[in-house]
Amino acid sequence: MEKTIQELIQDLNDDDEFVQEEAFGLLEIRAEESFEPLLDLLTARGVSKDLKKTSIKILGFIGNDKAIESLIASLRDNNKLVRREASTALSRMGEKAVDPLIDILKDDDWRVRGAAAWALGKIGDKCAIEPLNALLDDESGFVRSGAKFAIEGLNKS
Repeated sequence: MEKTIQELIQDLNDDDEFVQEEAFGLLEIRAEESFEPLLDLLTARGVSKDLKKTSIKILGFIGNDKAIESLIASLRDNNKLVRREASTALSRMGEKAVDPLIDILKDDDWRVRGAAAWALGKIGDKCAIEPLNALLDDESGFVRSGAKFAIEGLNKS
């Protein structure tokens, strides 16, 4: 009997790593029906950081650009690891995430600006160089180093 999407999402919290990995793979394979429930987890109350991280990771692999707005919102999460996973997922989205990421380079939160810079560097779209240059004088060392990393990578490609 095939498990429901909700059962697979519950399996992501299982103590057995093999059960978690199987659920991850099946949710990715069943992307069309798992997309919305995974997206809903990002804004639901009481969801653990581990479940958020895993949901974000799967959404990054699914690659549906409808997740970009929610992934950008996840860059504001209180948990550092959730923010890092959101940045990685956005970098997997490729070109379709470039403009939304450029838009948040002026965010008030240095963590959001730094994560956006890092993701833009991983995507590799040279149109991000000019907006990233503006961050080289940012008040935050994290943002400055993220922008420098991204620009160096973009200049090599």
